[in-house]
Amino acid sequence: MKLPKLLLSSLIAAGLMSTAGLAQAGSHSESITVVSWGGAYTKSQVEAYHKPWIAKTGKQIKSEDYNGGTAEIKAQVEAGNVTWDLVDVELSDAIRACDEGLLETIDHSELPAGADGKPATEDFMEGTLHECAVANIVWSTIFAYDKSKMADGPKTIADFFDLEKFPGKRGLRKNPKSNLEFALMADGVAAKDVYEVLATEEGVDRAFKKLDSIKDSVIWWEAGAQPPQLLADGEVAMTTAYNGRIFNAVAGEDKPFEIVWDGQIWDLDLWVIPKGAKNKDLAMDFLKFSTATEQLAAQASYISYGPARMSSAPLVGKYHNKDIDMGPQMPTAPDNLTNAVQNNFEFWADNQDQLSERFNAWLAG
Repeated sequence: MKLPKLLLSSLIAAGLMSTAGLAQAGSHSESITVVSWGGAYTKSQVEAYHKPWIAKTGKQIKSEDYNGGTAEIKAQVEAGNVTWDLVDVELSDAIRACDEGLLETIDHSELPAGADGKPATEDFMEGTLHECAVANIVWSTIFAYDKSKMADGPKTIADFFDLEKFPGKRGLRKNPKSNLEFALMADGVAAKDVYEVLATEEGVDRAFKKLDSIKDSVIWWEAGAQPPQLLADGEVAMTTAYNGRIFNAVAGEDKPFEIVWDGQIWDLDLWVIPKGAKNKDLAMDFLKFSTATEQLAAQASYISYGPARMSSAPLVGKYHNKDIDMGPQMPTAPDNLTNAVQNNFEFWADNQDQLSERFNAWLAG
């Protein structure tokens, strides 16, 4: 289910995009290209960030989707033809791309203070501001199933790997990240010890051996929109997924899906500006606007990802069009963190290439 590479967002409010605005959209000073993950996530950004910024500035936004990674940023920077102005990336990719000189550095003192007056450097959660990146949300990779098809469903990450007790296909992202961590936790490794074990050759072997046990039953996905679709179509009994995608299917489409939080791997998404972006100043203006207290809280009413700012938390209320309290839906809700692991960005920044190589060889084997 490939997402279109270029979407000029149809969600931009009517009237904001006049004929004159469209004519100007091609000039660098009048528009920016913002790249994100598509689907429910991009929609939440369009509603909470894009529309109010367009209304405030009169500028335009071209919205593009991608499937993650730094390959496209690297290609643009090395070719000296940077067409993306702002990209939503995972933390390990932000660190790696910054180390490789592919990103602009960001002055955190320019970020707006919190709604309570606290400086941004004190208001953002620990570990969410980096040399070349500013976090917007906390999200997680979980697994889910269709409770209408499975009355007594799985409760633990070990259940995901138990084909005898829970027969059927499994959906997994076509990437070693998260899969290796899930495999180790399912094999009995405590969440707090996952990266210690994964840092050893024996640990990596152990993770792949556990993945071997379900390999023949896996349907691989790449785009975030795919897992809910796999569940809805009955192609898989359960699948890993981004928590917001499953929540959106439940709240927005009335799907009978259930999230299993046991073993969740939580992470951050952050804004980065590719080195040599043609509209750097305008991109920075949008970055500052979109990571303000109110905008981050507003996004949480459209999707169940936690705001990166502490001052946003008290402003998080209900789902935008239903009586659903959003607080308990967040990866950071205490009940959802009882057996959780934070993605270790340093580990993946250092090991992504070699583990991807091994993973691809394993897939082909």
